[in-house]
Amino acid sequence: MKSYAIDPDDGTDSPDIDPTTMFDVLSNERRQHALRYLSHKPAAVPLGDVAEYIAVHEGEPTRDRYERVLTGLYHLHLPHLLEAALVTYDDDQQTVGLRVDDDELRPYFDLLTTAE
Repeated sequence: MKSYAIDPDDGTDSPDIDPTTMFDVLSNERRQHALRYLSHKPAAVPLGDVAEYIAVHEGEPTRDRYERVLTGLYHLHLPHLLEAALVTYDDDQQTVGLRVDDDELRPYFDLLTTAE
């Protein structure tokens, strides 16, 4: 996989969230869970931690489910989140972190909660 490592201290401001992009990102439940999890973390976390959180949230957190979630995150959802400029990923450390301020995500999370 192409390395998408972005230095969060590269001097750039947090990107503006385009609503259309955000709704596309949030159209998938695993991406929703990943962003919610990351919004509660003060720094980047191992991608495996995100996969474990999602596997537990989906129920029956077996090793097989964890592996499937981790594979899906790495190959499908992480590139989607990176393309939307919502997260950073360090391929060497295999850590993922939120690139936007969690306050910017809150209105979208509130909409999701209302829809449920």
